[in-house]
Amino acid sequence: MAHEPFRPAGDPARWSVEAALSGGRRGTAVHEAVLAALRELGPVEVHPTRTQVAYRRRRAFAWLWCPGRWLRHPAADVVLSVSLGREDPSARWKEVVRTTRLHWVHHLQVSGPEDVDAQVRAWLREAYERAG
Repeated sequence: MAHEPFRPAGDPARWSVEAALSGGRRGTAVHEAVLAALRELGPVEVHPTRTQVAYRRRRAFAWLWCPGRWLRHPAADVVLSVSLGREDPSARWKEVVRTTRLHWVHHLQVSGPEDVDAQVRAWLREAYERAG
């Protein structure tokens, strides 16, 4: 018996940044700060889904999401995940996960748009350039 391919619930045409980030002002403000930093680097695609916002070039390289959807008592309202080709030693990362031999996903708790500072912009630049 053939299985139907997985299709996420909801209408993809209705997904928005605001809905993906739980409609919160803080999430939307952080998205705007991340997007402004990325647009300084060049063209970037923004792909909101039901649960996150992905930033892409040829492939996705950063994601913004709200842990409150998954955790009962999240430590932050918003998390920025960035894919790098190395493990970055900064103490700012909440968690670093090696997903493949060449990719480490770094998770950063973000309190507001002011947290998208020069260091975060440098990580975003590195991820952006790798996503070619």
